[in-house]
Amino acid sequence: MENTLKIYNSLTRDKEVFTPLNEGRIGMYVCGPTVYSDVHLGNCRTFTSFDVIYRYLMYLGYKVRYVRNITDVGHLEGDSDEIGTEDKISKKARLEELEPMEIAQKYTNGFHEMMRIFNTLPPSIEPRATGHIPEQIKMVQDIIDNGYGYESNGSIYFDTLKFIEETKAYGKLSGRKIEDLMAESRDNLKNQSEKRHPADFAIWMKAAPSHLMRWSSPWSVGFPGWHLECSAMSTKYLGETFDIHGGGNDLKFPHHENEIAQNMGSCNCSGARYWMHANMLLMNGRKMSKSDGNTITPVQLFTGNSPHISKGYSPMVVKFFMLQSHYRSTLDLTDEALQAAEKGYKRLMEGNKLLQGMKHPGNGKPGPLDEELNKLIDQVHAEMNDDFNTPKALAVLFEIVTKVNSLNAGHLQLTDLTDLTLTRLQETFRGFVDEIFALEDEGLAGESNGDSPMDGLMDLIIDIRAEARANKDWGTSDKIRDVLQEVGIVLKDSKEGTSWTKA
Repeated sequence: MENTLKIYNSLTRDKEVFTPLNEGRIGMYVCGPTVYSDVHLGNCRTFTSFDVIYRYLMYLGYKVRYVRNITDVGHLEGDSDEIGTEDKISKKARLEELEPMEIAQKYTNGFHEMMRIFNTLPPSIEPRATGHIPEQIKMVQDIIDNGYGYESNGSIYFDTLKFIEETKAYGKLSGRKIEDLMAESRDNLKNQSEKRHPADFAIWMKAAPSHLMRWSSPWSVGFPGWHLECSAMSTKYLGETFDIHGGGNDLKFPHHENEIAQNMGSCNCSGARYWMHANMLLMNGRKMSKSDGNTITPVQLFTGNSPHISKGYSPMVVKFFMLQSHYRSTLDLTDEALQAAEKGYKRLMEGNKLLQGMKHPGNGKPGPLDEELNKLIDQVHAEMNDDFNTPKALAVLFEIVTKVNSLNAGHLQLTDLTDLTLTRLQETFRGFVDEIFALEDEGLAGESNGDSPMDGLMDLIIDIRAEARANKDWGTSDKIRDVLQEVGIVLKDSKEGTSWTKA
């Protein structure tokens, strides 16, 4: 099988051989969360997918600069830029009577904790939109100077129709039909009367008197558009042209399409060369939705406190479940699928433990078994080199587990392997389980050094239970305690607080 890394490029809709801009080095930008609420499970899937991609690129020997932003301003309700629409963080701050940065910090902390629970690596750089206002103002000015931006009542809009006419580039990423955009009538402007055309989008917005987040600019006291921040921060840290830009599939249009337009409009630069998009998470065959109750939070998934599941599932089981689907495929979360994932995860971890404990007796010789296992080792790498195909790579690892179990039972003999093959087998398996998939052995829960995802998860659950007790919600408090007891974890309440141990 082919061992050259290939990546599906959303821009060309084709799988391409990956060639970095600078040999041995990769610049990767992934759109991070808007920190106005707890991170949802779909986000967890996206960021877990890109963590595996990041880890595998490093496993291949690349030096990777991974930039993942924090959106703490400019993301308006409904992803729109309509006049008078409220910023998501400002709205939450107003409702909770807090400063916007208190909201941003609170949910950034929660996001980081959840990423630690899923055992993902932090990015190389994690820039905040509010920390890069000068860069965004400069990009707006560059877009105006190049003729693609215009002012209207203190707000600046990107002239999408002019950009289409002059570059023919708009719509290539998302597949949006230019004819449909051009045909849209001014009658569709509704209350967006400041725009020349419905396809135009805000890159700087004049702040209403009640708006909590505002900065001075040459055009007005206002704030940057949501799409602008990623263009400004990605090019600041990775250069005008860089290797990979990633995010959720829902960001293709308008967010990523507008990013490309802004990059070209400001510096005639391409931005990313490879665009990667992770697909959505379904539940019971349908899109997750709070309005119809078809939703579940990560914490509910861990504790089992949801009518959609029969029990709680550990973070590593959930992560393993996510890895069983290709990042570009939809993933359907069901109780049955999670139960199967739990069995698969345990089998994989037990197989790895058995394999790492094997010692070669010596006098091994190459033969059919030796050749077969070397082919499987090559194949697991080939599957990951085929656009990071984690489900197929896992399938090969399970083939290896079957051989390991046969070796352990004496049905196959270690003397039919060379010492080199056993060592290669152990290193490859350990590399994929520990370094690439980052699946921790949860069999040691309650006996860690305080830095494991299990510790972070338990801290979060204990905090939720403490909040329930403070609100005299004894039903939730007792259910958390009882569910944990069912899975072998005992909570101990004292004057100093609550601690936990493994039963």
